Amino acid sequence: PTRRSSDLIRRIGAVAELFVAAGLVVLTAFVSPYRRDRDAVRKRVTAAGQAGDFIEVFVDTPLEICEERDPKGLYGKARSGQLQGMTGIDDPYEAPERPELVLAGGDRRPDELADKVIGYLQRIGTIRS
Repeated sequence: PTRRSSDLIRRIGAVAELFVAAGLVVLTAFVSPYRRDRDAVRKRVTAAGQAGDFIEVFVDTPLEICEERDPKGLYGKARSGQLQGMTGIDDPYEAPERPELVLAGGDRRPDELADKVIGYLQRIGTIRS
């Protein structure tokens, strides 16, 4: 894994751990390309709270759609060689093996995906209706 990506995920996990230990519900959204990093954060957050405190949500969006939606043109820069280390282009992405929730990012609007996350959290008792 690239050190920069792994460091970022580690820092996000450390902050989330503090909030979970304080009894708060924490939602984070970021590209986490390596299973090893996600597994380390899961272990850390679960240790701070209780089993089930870490819920992995995989927004499964095809790379082509990510490129179409790219407002900064980063994918184009990566494909032309101007940008190095772009997840899915010249850096790998390891899809989760057993996420608690999978969202079809290419098929639904963001508000529909948010509703699915809220519905899931309600079903498992994390939040009330």
